[in-house]
Amino acid sequence: MPMRRIVLAAALAACGLGPAGAAQVAGVTLADTTTVGTTRLVLNGIGLRTYSMLSIHIYVAGLYLQQPSHNGDAILASPGIKLVQMHFVHDVGADSMRGTWRKGLTRNCVAPCVLSQTLLTQFLTALRPVKAGENVTLVFRPQGADAYYDGKPVGHIADVQFAKLMLAVFIGQNAAVPALKQELLGN
Repeated sequence: MPMRRIVLAAALAACGLGPAGAAQVAGVTLADTTTVGTTRLVLNGIGLRTYSMLSIHIYVAGLYLQQPSHNGDAILASPGIKLVQMHFVHDVGADSMRGTWRKGLTRNCVAPCVLSQTLLTQFLTALRPVKAGENVTLVFRPQGADAYYDGKPVGHIADVQFAKLMLAVFIGQNAAVPALKQELLGN
């Protein structure tokens, strides 16, 4: 069992229902809970995004939900608030971010889904480089998604389908990184 799963399992066991303490992966610690407005979210899973056969560490991600779940489809279909926290441990250029998002969004938009090229272009254009040590947070609500860089709001996606595709990049049927998906789902 990988160390990150052991840490998360110990945290879950200590509480009995959900994470009891902070979880740590690759030297990055994420809190066991967070709050969006008045809604309390619990850490569902934590994982490390790596790149290439060299396993270059890119970011540590945590998925926070109102109720823990191991089912990506159920999470995507649920109306509750969800949050993905990414702590970058490696610099990522804007072009790399754009390419990764374009591929992930396109792969998860399976017919009858239609990906608005206008909205995709607006989204990709808004992406900026991320430096090691920075945090990117995506908050998913029933009416769309909000993005934050180091706690500062940087964008709102009002299109519900596009917001769902953004979350699907992490936990959908065609997740960009299947191993990360499993970690975020606590599997």
